[in-house]
Amino acid sequence: MTFSIVAKSLDPVTGEPTWGVAVASKFLAVGSAVPAAVAGVGAIATQAEANVAYKGLALAHLDEGATAAVAIERLLEEDEGRDHRQVGVVDVDGNAASHTGSACLDWAGSRTGSTDDGGYAIQGNILTGPEVVEEMEAAWLASSPDAPLQRRLLAALAAGDRAGGDSRGRQSAAILVVRDEAGYGGNDDIAADLRIDDHADPVAELTRLLDLNDFYLTAPSEAEKVQVGPEIEAELATFAAAEGAKDFYTWAATQNYEMRVADDVSWVDQRVLDIVRGSK
Repeated sequence: MTFSIVAKSLDPVTGEPTWGVAVASKFLAVGSAVPAAVAGVGAIATQAEANVAYKGLALAHLDEGATAAVAIERLLEEDEGRDHRQVGVVDVDGNAASHTGSACLDWAGSRTGSTDDGGYAIQGNILTGPEVVEEMEAAWLASSPDAPLQRRLLAALAAGDRAGGDSRGRQSAAILVVRDEAGYGGNDDIAADLRIDDHADPVAELTRLLDLNDFYLTAPSEAEKVQVGPEIEAELATFAAAEGAKDFYTWAATQNYEMRVADDVSWVDQRVLDIVRGSK
């Protein structure tokens, strides 16, 4: 019912290890059932006749030091429904493993491998054919390590979708990416956690939400920052006053742009400046 990719890479900005899962399916709210990941531990996708208990069990095995292959072996040993399960795991070191039970519905199968900065497990069932996982693997291997993991995962997911994806059609998609202190304000490890629960084109909608996630919840690159001199400072102050805000940073915070403006307004993101100027 599903195609997914589980992978580890190194963050292109911080160099920190990052784990993630991207998944799509003709199934309501696939993101609630399939993916799980913990920074410094690993990631898993459980699907087909999904055993959602696999998520906590696999992460516990990984946390105890099991490799991806050993974690899957332990899951299957404990599960009488193993022939109906499909699961992909990547461990703390980037080792990848995948299992497709003999009772999974055609087409069902997987690809696993490694790159310089990690490993990947790609799997799917009830697919239009093997070309889905083949194209996902090709897209993953062609993706740049200079791109954030969520973008690389999304590129692989989109390739699988274009190749045919779930033979029953489209309904939902999700992406989950974790890295130490990657979350909002550095207070958790969630770099991205987005779900499209019911949509005619869920992968495209997931792409739109990831663009918004990057704008609202990540800091701009140096190239995106505009340094605020006296002229722009006056422009921003005039704008904030017209909007009824006590200062420009307060206005930006109320619009959820605080990641895109310096606390002291010494710089402002170019897109925020364009919004200010476009409102005139």
